[in-house]
Amino acid sequence: QVQLVESGGGLVQAGGSLRLSCTVSGGSVSARTMGWHRQAPGKQRELVASITTDGGSNYVEFVKGRFTISRDNAKNTVYLQMNSLKPEDTAVYYCWRSGATWGQGTQVTVSE
Repeated sequence: QVQLVESGGGLVQAGGSLRLSCTVSGGSVSARTMGWHRQAPGKQRELVASITTDGGSNYVEFVKGRFTISRDNAKNTVYLQMNSLKPEDTAVYYCWRSGATWGQGTQVTVSE
């Protein structure tokens, strides 16, 4: 059974940076498309970034130029580097693997 474990969330001031990590167990990080979604209070969960099996990345418009998704096959881990954070980036961030596998979520809070 594939499991995803996230880490790296926290509280940061606007303009700061955080790096989220998602470690895969029971499967390979490169075998399927993986990504990060987020859900803010009162809003629907939305896709932020994804990385395909061949390493191609895709981003939603509002994070382009600020967020970078990457993976380390040796560590079986996907990362989301988040720079120039804004208060509107505050949300619970979920790691996702194609096939409807989700992590437990990690809180990111960006203060003014």
